[in-house]
Amino acid sequence: MSPRRAAALRGGDQSLREHLIAAAVRLIARRGSAGLTVRDIAREAAVADGVLYNHFADKEELLAHALHAHVRAVEAAQEGEPPRPGERTVEANLRAYLDRALAVHAAILPAFAGLSTQPKVLARLAELPNPLAGGHGLRSELAGYVRGEQGLGRVAPAASPEAVATLVVGVCHDLVLGHLLDPMSAPPEPSPGLVAELVATLLHGIARPADG
Repeated sequence: MSPRRAAALRGGDQSLREHLIAAAVRLIARRGSAGLTVRDIAREAAVADGVLYNHFADKEELLAHALHAHVRAVEAAQEGEPPRPGERTVEANLRAYLDRALAVHAAILPAFAGLSTQPKVLARLAELPNPLAGGHGLRSELAGYVRGEQGLGRVAPAASPEAVATLVVGVCHDLVLGHLLDPMSAPPEPSPGLVAELVATLLHGIARPADG
């Protein structure tokens, strides 16, 4: 092990690969991923520039792993746990889930702004497991919750868990997509009462009540 590598890893049990990912995660958390160079990451990690290529095929692979780790860290930092079937009310749980999902998307947005011009990074990231909900993804997690409530009789049997999950997660994507495509635009903020209105619409639908 070289003195420089020893200095970089001193005081921890990380492998050099993990050390490089952690350095990239710190940079992404501070300034986003757009414009990051190999030299930036090497300096943050206190290693020579070429060291990165001993552990990753290219910069894009390293950034993909760093983004993956960053998203997992953002989710872990959220307060509370995802709702579980049978707890509180379905309405309260859907609101809590949507609040949490929106908070995660808003927190990771700066890291992804500008990535539309880096398709190789996005392709590398797509090869990795979903970073959210323990590898299942928010959509699968919420669909599982709805199925659990159906089993308890608290959600209508005819409701589609996948459709509910797609609608909820789609709201999060809709709120951030514009900023991802145009990083100079203002970050999105849900209007007051939007979450409550979305949940009420999910629960009650849009069909006109049948005449009694």
